Amino acid sequence: MSPGVRVRSPPPEPKPPPSPESGQLHHRGNGKQPGDGAEEEALLGRRIMIVVDSSPESKTALRWALSHSVQSNDRIILVDVVRPPKHGEQSCKERDPKIYELLHSMRSVCHARKPEVQVELSLVEGTERGPAIVEEARKQDASLLVMGQKKRSLTWRLVMMWAGRKVGGSVADYCVQNATCMAMAVRRKSRRGGGGYLITTKRHKDFWLLA
Repeated sequence: MSPGVRVRSPPPEPKPPPSPESGQLHHRGNGKQPGDGAEEEALLGRRIMIVVDSSPESKTALRWALSHSVQSNDRIILVDVVRPPKHGEQSCKERDPKIYELLHSMRSVCHARKPEVQVELSLVEGTERGPAIVEEARKQDASLLVMGQKKRSLTWRLVMMWAGRKVGGSVADYCVQNATCMAMAVRRKSRRGGGGYLITTKRHKDFWLLA
């Protein structure tokens, strides 16, 4: 080799882009990998669980979800919680078929407002309403949990304190804090039905939504 002459190695050949068959494709953008359910949810829609009962707050939450959250490719799961039977008694589902009437009534509301959306019914037995709802949302693989929330008046709180009872959080508060999915508690800002909605999530309390 002559002095002063540098020998350069040939540059490495560029690697061909991975083919879909190689299994080396990586999804960029939102940081999610293929198969994690995000793309599937976008195509097939979300599973939105709405808690129902006979209260006006429950009907408010259902109407809000139908008008502000549910899309045409989503699936609605209406859930109600009943007390489990005592020892030796039949299940409430077997003992009183009318117990499903509320769920069927709420399903009719869903079909009237969103006829293209599929609706499932779930009747859950549980001694404590909050934990039963949270567990059912987990089993149903819900993307969103919606429920109504009552506004406790100052007089009610004072009476409870005077009676020596602990004033704890509501069922909606428990679900918002403990659900593994996104949970929202909804109520009207005004009892007269105007003024929009107040939304409570894990990060925001009584967020005012004018609608």
